Amino acid sequence: MTQEINMIYFAWVKERLGRDEETVICPQNAKTVGQLVEHLRDSDASYQAAFCDMNKLRFALDHDFVGPDKLLAGARELAIFPPVTGG
Repeated sequence: MTQEINMIYFAWVKERLGRDEETVICPQNAKTVGQLVEHLRDSDASYQAAFCDMNKLRFALDHDFVGPDKLLAGARELAIFPPVTGG
């Protein structure tokens, strides 16, 4: 069974991709957030530019902050953004 997930991008991630959201079909071998991001990064130069350093990315899966090892099973939305600082 294929899983679609709504991807939402913020800040310079959005700028590098040239879009703020899209729906992607998760490949069978992408079981975690990190595996999906790696799959996208390897598929296109714009993803490579946006996702080149996983240490500079933060993730929210269905509105909960998660790490790259979080399982995607059943998720509907993945937000990707740079670290946030306050002032």
